Amino acid sequence: MSEKRLFRTLTTNVVQDETIIDVDDVSMIFNIASEQFNSLKEYFIALMRHELRFKEFRALDHISFKVRRGEAFGLVGTNGSGKSTMLKIIAGVLEASEGSCSVKGTIAPLIELGAGFDMELTAKENIYLNGSLLGYRKEFIDSHFDDIVAFAELENFMDMPLKNYSSGMVARIAFAIATITEPDILIVDETLSVGDFLFQQKCEDRIQELVRSDNTTVLLVSHSIDLVERICDRVCWIEKGRQRMLGAADEVCEAYRSLGDLA
Repeated sequence: MSEKRLFRTLTTNVVQDETIIDVDDVSMIFNIASEQFNSLKEYFIALMRHELRFKEFRALDHISFKVRRGEAFGLVGTNGSGKSTMLKIIAGVLEASEGSCSVKGTIAPLIELGAGFDMELTAKENIYLNGSLLGYRKEFIDSHFDDIVAFAELENFMDMPLKNYSSGMVARIAFAIATITEPDILIVDETLSVGDFLFQQKCEDRIQELVRSDNTTVLLVSHSIDLVERICDRVCWIEKGRQRMLGAADEVCEAYRSLGDLA
């Protein structure tokens, strides 16, 4: 048993047995047009004539898992396997076509860089805008503004429009806002893959701190299997929309690595 997992086992308490995310037989179905159209005009003509045909695409096919309070849970899989779709269902951005997904508590989602931001506004204005979307009151942001800026290490860029920021700078602001408190659930989707390695380590340390607090449940999607293995207790492997494996992080990550060895 790894040192991380031994520590988590020794500090487990009754509260951690509470299920905070319950994904029960979830499927996500998208209808895709069977033919291509050269313009919207052609599309609407076919629609009016009832000549539009669709084919069914199952982005997720009967996925089930539970996540306990205070647990670090990972989702892995190759590109296009449905990981981000699963996160969006959990975050409430999408509604599952079949099955159910229940979530307890507040969610701080870091799913898509720039989501919840207005690129025409300054970084300072976006801190207040994004903070309000996460449910923070203005007084709370006022009292934590300096902490957010200090964590993002962007003190000299607060009056610059966000459209002039690099993707790494946007990630810094987003992560700093989302983790200024201890949310019930922190959803991270590849946010740590942008920016310099020093800030990536800083974000990882903050996630580890939240996990050790036993108050925050972390849901992580990353193509860095080493990162998933370091942070997560358990992992669900989703491949081409289907659940392939669910279990301890080291076991699932090792099995997932073998997929690359066979390629």
